[in-house]
Amino acid sequence: MIFQGRGAVITGGGRGIGAAVAHELAENGAKVVVSARSMNEIEAVAQELTAVGHIAHAIKCDVADENSVAMMAKEAAVLLDTVDILVNNAGIARSNPVKRLSLEEWSQIMAVNATGTFLCSKAFLPGMLERRWGRVINVASVAGLRGSSYIAAYTASKHAQVGFTRALAAEVAEQGITVNAICPGYVDTPMTEYSIAHIVEKTGVSPEEALGHILALSKQNRLIRPEEVANLTLMLCGDDAKGINGQAIAIDGG
Repeated sequence: MIFQGRGAVITGGGRGIGAAVAHELAENGAKVVVSARSMNEIEAVAQELTAVGHIAHAIKCDVADENSVAMMAKEAAVLLDTVDILVNNAGIARSNPVKRLSLEEWSQIMAVNATGTFLCSKAFLPGMLERRWGRVINVASVAGLRGSSYIAAYTASKHAQVGFTRALAAEVAEQGITVNAICPGYVDTPMTEYSIAHIVEKTGVSPEEALGHILALSKQNRLIRPEEVANLTLMLCGDDAKGINGQAIAIDGG
């Protein structure tokens, strides 16, 4: 129970990576808040955890809305006493060639993926600074480390997330706080299911062919499991990882 007494907030916590991270942290002693825009999903995750004796709560929040984040942060602080771990996992993905990419779509993706990470980090940072201990994990993407066709807005937002990670890590390095980014490839989550459906719709290939195209991007020819990302998150949150700071760690099978 290495996180006994620690409080953790996981955004985008209703499914996929966020739900897996919530389970991993709770099973290792943390009190958790799972947050997302869909109340049904996060309530289900919180109920799963409380049913087996963990402390878990669900708080609805739109990470792109400053007032919504402020309200979530205030409620989380009451429920958890302290928020020591923040996992910025909320994110959206869309694909379009730049010539068809609208400003509205660009702005929405940047608002959730980049601005959301900023707003949540800013909301919980004061408490971490006061206690001189904290862990911020930003779930970015390998798209934040390289360029890819047809996902300019998503790629830009993830590059912004990685850049913010490095800047904030440098800012708080001497104050007991670490900030790192995890950069997964394609993960076995609903977001990847959406990507496959979009490829099918736009190209006319079969779902199996679309999946094959995605798998070919990994040297291991497979999707990453959400639990793999959760395990890396757990490691980065531990005291033994206090020397790992400002890093963007790819987990994509090579």
